[in-house]
Amino acid sequence: MSAPPPALRVLVLGATGTIGRATVAALLSRGHQVVCFVRPGAAPLPQAALVRFGDVTDPAQLTRDGFRGEAFDAVLSCLASRSGAPAEAWAIDHKAHVDALAAAQAAGVRQFVLLSAICVQKPKLAFQHAKLAFERALIDSGLIYSIVRPTAYFKSLSGQLNRLKAGKSFLLFADGALTACKPISDADLARYLADCLSDPQLHNRILPIGGPGPAITPRAQGEALFRLLDLPPKFRHVPVGLLDTIIAGLSAAGRIAPPLRAKAELARIGRYYATESMLVLNPATGCYDADATPSTGSDTLFDHYARLLRGEALDDRGAHAVF
Repeated sequence: MSAPPPALRVLVLGATGTIGRATVAALLSRGHQVVCFVRPGAAPLPQAALVRFGDVTDPAQLTRDGFRGEAFDAVLSCLASRSGAPAEAWAIDHKAHVDALAAAQAAGVRQFVLLSAICVQKPKLAFQHAKLAFERALIDSGLIYSIVRPTAYFKSLSGQLNRLKAGKSFLLFADGALTACKPISDADLARYLADCLSDPQLHNRILPIGGPGPAITPRAQGEALFRLLDLPPKFRHVPVGLLDTIIAGLSAAGRIAPPLRAKAELARIGRYYATESMLVLNPATGCYDADATPSTGSDTLFDHYARLLRGEALDDRGAHAVF
């Protein structure tokens, strides 16, 4: 029987989000020493984790209050901008990570695990370009890296449950089969991120990853919810052109009222997710390929829906709400 991998000392960024919390738990369960650098006032983390406070966008604080001149084996980042708006995306998804990479190199860290996003394969939005820019910096850094690009999260696909419970229709863009994804749970993704620390096959690679089972369309998501609720299916189809009209209006108004520019970008983000699948993109064909999208774990989206209905899980979507 092979010996378990050695315990590591890991600095975690973005530890207070739902995926970050699951990742901290996964690391602790494997015996790693976990140090979390979080904003002041953040919700408590497991007692076994060491918590240090500061502003992740301030490189001096990260070095002084995060690393503290101590030795770490790895940095694992679940940090991401909340809104995806351009200014925030470049501040968090790019600059904060570039600063963290520099601090890690100065501290002698040898490994960096990054939670990215599968949508950067086809970049059209500011946050995607920001993430890609840091991915390139990490690849060029000389550190052992793992860039994990998950598909859709459970929390981003759970926003319509209350609509259906209230007797309303399930909203679909176009016919509901325009896109598909392989949703992954926080716990399964967290275990995969923890694997990246010790599995050499996951080193120095870009790693798209989804949850178990076949790809699921929005219509299939709605049909599953209606079955679980024991309700007849009732769908409302929203034309994608409506989003185009909203984007055009906000973009025009943004020339006069700058705050509306950010709203236009949020509308563009909504349109992207309404029209692009969260699956591996075949560069030769330009088509998304469910069969080429790797899977991990055992927890399915429909399991999650059932837990929500039983009150065993929370609808903690935060910035991931679609509806």
